[in-house]
Formats: sequence, structure tokens, C-alpha cells
Amino acid sequence: MADKGPWRVGVVGYGRLGQSLVSRLLAQGPELGLELVFVWNRDPGRMAGSVPPSLQLQKLAALGERHPDLVVEVAHPKIIHESGAQILRHANLLVGSPSALSDQTTERQLLEASQHWNHAVFVARGALAFVLPWPHTPDGFRLEGPLAAAHSTGPRTVLYEGPVRGLCPFAPRNSNTMAAAALAAPSLGFDGVTGVLVADLSLTDMHVVDVELSGHPGPRGRSFAVHTHRENPAEPGAVTGSATVTAFWRSLLACCQLPSRPGIHLC
Repeated sequence: MADKGPWRVGVVGYGRLGQSLVSRLLAQGPELGLELVFVWNRDPGRMAGSVPPSLQLQKLAALGERHPDLVVEVAHPKIIHESGAQILRHANLLVGSPSALSDQTTERQLLEASQHWNHAVFVARGALAFVLPWPHTPDGFRLEGPLAAAHSTGPRTVLYEGPVRGLCPFAPRNSNTMAAAALAAPSLGFDGVTGVLVADLSLTDMHVVDVELSGHPGPRGRSFAVHTHRENPAEPGAVTGSATVTAFWRSLLACCQLPSRPGIHLC
């Protein structure tokens, strides 16, 4: 995968997605030209018994000592806010929480660090609208701010509809594919792409992602339009669907094949 030798990969976050990536890197990495060099988690105890002690990174600020080529963030937008620019000093960065980029200060800091250190910011490809199973309590969504007090008002409740930038701070775990869609449409961005967060009582074991794209009306008043519908199996209350794990792994592999170019790129 790389002429200089195995790509050295670090993983930040050890939830469901992080655990899957670590498992695949340990099992398949060597044959793919990838070497796992560290795993960091806010709660180190979660790694006990499953991550070799030599790979456990106790302090995120010390990641440079492991000399990674790519750092994969699958933790929380706060990691990108607080440490994203510092990570770029040492390696390319694959952002698993692209909702962090809805914050314009964070986006600017990442772009400046990317240019300064000649490292790339990668974002896994995503979609637009989430329809998620409604848990017994709103806490299951892990919503924040005004959305934290949201309640179901019927079998299908629209929790938010508006610019994706306005949703990301209050649903950081539920808006990542919407954020990726905003980044995929730079002429629209976080303010021009509309995100819809819906709680549906009928969806007990899946996430549904609907994407609607439309162009400007032509001379005869008709517009180009595309509508896609995706059903992603998921455990009740989970924010990561089964298909997400496979898709993210493919994005990781793609990142290791792309040149290290400054800027934000989808992969």
C-alpha cells in the first residue's frame, strides 16, 4: 500500500466503530500494508483485555512518539475541536465526527494546520437525513442543548429540520452523515444543506437515511432530482449501524492510498 513500508495507523476512540477498526487492523493490517501503532480512549479501562498494552496510548498528546502516518478519529467531535490541529502536526487525519467541522473556528484551524504541516484531513463519505429509532427516553439519542428536552409526540416526530450547521452542535453523534453531505456539496455547505432528524417508533432495529437532491428549475420549470433511501441495520439505541462499520473501513483503506495533500478531502 505504500512504497516506504507499512502505513502506521493510530485509532482515537474505542467505541463500537473503534473496536471494529482495531480488530480489522490487527487481523488484516499486515497483509494490507497497515500497522496499528496505538489506540487511545478517554476511558483507558475500556481497552483492558482487548488491546495489547503496548498499543494503548495513555496520553493523546504523546501520539507523535508513535510516528503515525494516519490518525483515525472515531470518538467525539470534541476530540477534533480540542486536538485536531495538533494531530495534523504529526499525521494525516481521518475525521469520523465530521459534525465538528460545522464549527467554523475548528474548520479554519484544521485547514491552517493542514497547510502548515502538509498533512491531509480526510472525511468518510456520508449522506444527508437520518431517521432513527426512538428509544424509551430522549437520553438514548444523546442529544444536547434544546434538543435534549425533545419528546415523541406521535409515531413519527420531526426533532429538527433546518440547516445542518444548526443541528450539529446539539446532535453531534446523530448528524455525522449530514455533515459529510454538507462537505460533499461545497457550493451549499453546512448552511445550504438541509438536515432532518426524525424519531420513528416503527424503526426498532435500523437507521434510515434518505437523501433528496434537486437542481434549479430549467426553462420549462422542471428540475433535476434524485432521491435515495438506505436502511442500515442497528441495535436499538445504537448510533452506529452495521453498514457504517464496513463503509468506514473502506474509507480508511482509501485514505492510505491517497496522496498527503493539504485541505479537506472526502474518501
